[in-house]
Amino acid sequence: MIRRILSLVPPGTLAVGAGLALLGLASYVHLAVAGHSLTKADYSSLSVLWSIVFTLGIGLFMPVEQEVARLVAGRHSQGLSPGPVLARGAALALGLLVAIVALIIAARGPLTDRFFAGDSRMVTVLIGSLAALAVAHTTRGVLSGLQLFPWYGTQLGVDGGLRIALVAVLGLTGVTSPVWFGAVLIVAPLVGVALTAPPVLRAIGGGVPVAWASFLRGLGLLIVSSLLSQVVVNIGVINVKVLDPSDVATAGALLSALVLVRIPLFVFASLQASLLPGLATTAATGDRAGFHSLLRRALGVVTALALAGGVVAVLLGPWLVQTLFDAPAVLGHGDFAWLSVATLAYLWAMVLGQGLLALDRHRAQAAAWAVGVAALVVATLAPVATTLRVELGYAIGSAVVAATMIVLLRARTSGVGSVPSPEVREAVTPGVTGGA
Repeated sequence: MIRRILSLVPPGTLAVGAGLALLGLASYVHLAVAGHSLTKADYSSLSVLWSIVFTLGIGLFMPVEQEVARLVAGRHSQGLSPGPVLARGAALALGLLVAIVALIIAARGPLTDRFFAGDSRMVTVLIGSLAALAVAHTTRGVLSGLQLFPWYGTQLGVDGGLRIALVAVLGLTGVTSPVWFGAVLIVAPLVGVALTAPPVLRAIGGGVPVAWASFLRGLGLLIVSSLLSQVVVNIGVINVKVLDPSDVATAGALLSALVLVRIPLFVFASLQASLLPGLATTAATGDRAGFHSLLRRALGVVTALALAGGVVAVLLGPWLVQTLFDAPAVLGHGDFAWLSVATLAYLWAMVLGQGLLALDRHRAQAAAWAVGVAALVVATLAPVATTLRVELGYAIGSAVVAATMIVLLRARTSGVGSVPSPEVREAVTPGVTGGA
């Protein structure tokens, strides 16, 4: 029975899922130890750092990973060297990193004062963490494209395992500086990259060059969508500091709560690697019934995950964040209800977005996220308490994205069975989200 179930799992899912599980556990351990070691003000600074790092890091560099994986997979199927793709991907990641670092340096003063209580070292940690994610996602693209999923999962697992070990040392030795807890986000990913470097280094080499036009096709829209999706899911913690800088308790408590209610996102990440290729295949072959069936099943899975996680979060959330993360008692059962509803809507948006991508509707996906961010801004300006404002922003923003995507998918159902997109023809092998 077990062997039959395992045979139904797409290749690489178990390896990647195991790595993601350890990386997800590392997030909880990291924040739990920090919550018990840092003052409320310092934990607030770390929470904002965490939110900025994964908003910008995943938003900018996950699309690079996905495009590297797509092109490497296409070339690998033709017996061509992945070296030129790696070179283009590394150059693009470096360019994006330089651009965002330049902006951070230009705004170093306001960032330091507004978000990090005057500690400029946290801005340095922010830059280092973004650099680490740029390297990690680029190399993961090569591993994914070559279908070296055990190596991919190992990189995730090393990153997660080392985070756990490092924060354990920080906790046991009585470290009370948020800088050191933030520096773990630099060290752990880079060590993971170093230990999984052999297959990436073997990929370096000559071969037929990759035209920039081929690499950049649709990448701009992917980056826009990725960034906007990360804004929807992560901006709440940052908004607390923007709306009420004197409130050092809510930002940390909110991040702890979000980590709990977003457990289903880690599960979805392990399924995502097989969802887009499946949808793309049914779309390209004109299997409209298969396309909608796969989409409905994916929505059913994430709905079940979100409801199960939401019930636990609503019932036990206030106690869990205080017990596990030593968070202040500022969030109640109603707060967790809003966050759980928001996470369900966000998961729907993630699944529906895969459907749009399978139909080569990159612009539609980006437009849906833009509409959702606009709704988030409007909701956040509501004349209610700060905590409820950010919760409403997350919930309404996610719901509007999902609703917009449903409308766009219904309007473009005729796209199923049209000429396959370049992404479909080149055997899409998407990267895996998550990693926070």
